[in-house]
Amino acid sequence: MNANDSYDLAIVGGGLAGLSLSIQLARAGWKVVVFEKEFYPFHKVCGEYISMESREFLTGLGLPLNEWKLPVIEKLFVTSPNGESIRASLPLGGFGVSRYKLDAALADIARETGVILLEHTKVHGIQWEDGKHRIQTTNGTFAATVTAACYGKKSNLDVKWKRSFVLDNPVTNYVGVKYHVLADLPDSEIALHNFPGGYCGISKIEANRYCFCYLTESENLKNNKQSISDMEKNILKQNPVLRKILNEMTVLSEAPVTIAQISFSKKTQVENHVFCIGDAAGMITPLCGNGMSMALHASKIAAESIALFFSGRISREKMEKSYQKNWNRLFAGRLRTGRIIQRFFGNRFWSVALIRFLKPFPFLVRVLIRKTHGAPF
Repeated sequence: MNANDSYDLAIVGGGLAGLSLSIQLARAGWKVVVFEKEFYPFHKVCGEYISMESREFLTGLGLPLNEWKLPVIEKLFVTSPNGESIRASLPLGGFGVSRYKLDAALADIARETGVILLEHTKVHGIQWEDGKHRIQTTNGTFAATVTAACYGKKSNLDVKWKRSFVLDNPVTNYVGVKYHVLADLPDSEIALHNFPGGYCGISKIEANRYCFCYLTESENLKNNKQSISDMEKNILKQNPVLRKILNEMTVLSEAPVTIAQISFSKKTQVENHVFCIGDAAGMITPLCGNGMSMALHASKIAAESIALFFSGRISREKMEKSYQKNWNRLFAGRLRTGRIIQRFFGNRFWSVALIRFLKPFPFLVRVLIRKTHGAPF
């Protein structure tokens, strides 16, 4: 290492949490580096719906959301595996935008702000030595006063650190699949369609396209000889509403984007003096549609604690405890509610029962939505 390889803040993962954190601290005058294993722009498995609670924060980072003229989502449509359905208004609402567009735009802002953004760089290890982190990457070794893990759902670092959720033996392993499609569907509605062992979210994004993203038990894929097309034909199409959409939509990519080994187990927010932010700190079930806003908000509270530490106003211990306390205050309840609702979704009997119970009481749907969302920040 040399002096140029030492930073105030190092961030592992250039997604929403990592990029937004980097912009905030670089604007405050600190030396920031981001390690991203891919090249921008690239696709990610994501529902690509963002709650309105994040809009002001994103425009504050410099995103021209008004110029992008993104679809505004105001309604929720849910179906059970047998096609029974319920509609409800979304208290705050949201908007649709692809991660392909959003992450690349934030990456441009980060570079303009002075962030050193190292693409195609994988982090192999992070060691705590003499009050700093030593970070081994495919681009060399770096040092940082503070390090943040913003790499998403699971990383080789989680395995090396032996984080509790990695050591758990989850009853169910999940697989995520995403396409961009053309479809004749409502512009202002996000839909959640249940099928045996999973559910599919569909909502509009930019350029008159729709994000078609679903979560399924890995057993569904295994029982269909690891064929996604066979699984969609034999499992997803059991829902008559979803069958019609699958038969009529036009897929805009040759192959879907996929991710496996998804865990909704509880996670720590600080590990080996490393801040965990976004899905690395805890993943809300996709049916809640609020993971992107949580990642953005978590970057804000992390930036506030880190800035106080950098300015010498609080100790490292207080910085870490402050972030953990604020994270749990804002998000622990949302994740808990999401895990409870998840038990009903994808279950042939319980998803039907839930829809039948909620249908006469739309205000209860809004209560559940509020419990998985927050206020504008």
